[in-house]
Amino acid sequence: MGIFVGKDSRVVVQGITGKQATFHTNIMKEYGTNVVAGVTPGRAGETVLDTIPVFNTVTDAMRETGANVSVIYVPARFAADSIIEAAEAGIDIVVCITEHIPVLDMVKVRRYLKGKHTRLIGPNCPGILTVDECRLGLLPTYIHKKGHVGVVSRSGTLTYEVTYQLTMAGIGQTTCIGIGGDPVKGMDFIEVLDAFNRDEDTLAVMMIGEIGGTAEEEAAAWIKAHMKKPVIGFISGQQAPPGKRMGHAGAIISGGKGTAADKIKALNEAGIEVAETVAAMGDLAVKVLKENGLYDTCHLSLIHI
Repeated sequence: MGIFVGKDSRVVVQGITGKQATFHTNIMKEYGTNVVAGVTPGRAGETVLDTIPVFNTVTDAMRETGANVSVIYVPARFAADSIIEAAEAGIDIVVCITEHIPVLDMVKVRRYLKGKHTRLIGPNCPGILTVDECRLGLLPTYIHKKGHVGVVSRSGTLTYEVTYQLTMAGIGQTTCIGIGGDPVKGMDFIEVLDAFNRDEDTLAVMMIGEIGGTAEEEAAAWIKAHMKKPVIGFISGQQAPPGKRMGHAGAIISGGKGTAADKIKALNEAGIEVAETVAAMGDLAVKVLKENGLYDTCHLSLIHI
């Protein structure tokens, strides 16, 4: 079944007439994603990829097509307004791929979304993919195989890497989601973990964190108190020097907080095994699944990539 998006999602692509948006919309369609509309102001009446109608606003697209999920591919200076437009129209799930959105813009977005039913994934994230059902964002489709392990990650590249390792180990996935690494963003680990905890098809979760902030420590406390399924972890940036930003705006150790050691300790104390290296993530997942009697259920007999 997966979480947040699936075969019943009706997708509107904001910024669809842009080169990257059109490219990724085509991949989404080929994967089976139900893309029903696009939005580019001033381009209403056009079509993209022969069949997708373009509207001036998200409200117009929703009214005409019943869209309930949005994916945003617009430049950083317009992205915050695009998120707010989608939420104002009543979209359920908004996925924002855009990077380099000013922090103050995202503060305004977070304030606007407070109390709204709209859920935001991102920004500066690879998106979300529910296997064989729906792909929103940048995630490469061919590395995913349907199964019973959920993936949540702050790192885009490591989302792909851990998914590939799981697949090569014969472990399929339900939904893979990159929440992004910016300091001010939408969903955090706890929201995603809670959804996986409720999903009947997800039997275990792979959680990839990184240095900076306290999201992983907070997730560890939540897992210890509420999670009913095994979680396997990895923390990137273990060699990062204090005060140096590593990749993401949120990946910085400052004031003696946010170190990899702190995060690994918190996860271990919550009963979560953490892979020592990137290369060990898949092997650790297999080990934990076997220890919890889930390996036979989660293992796929034939793997073709």
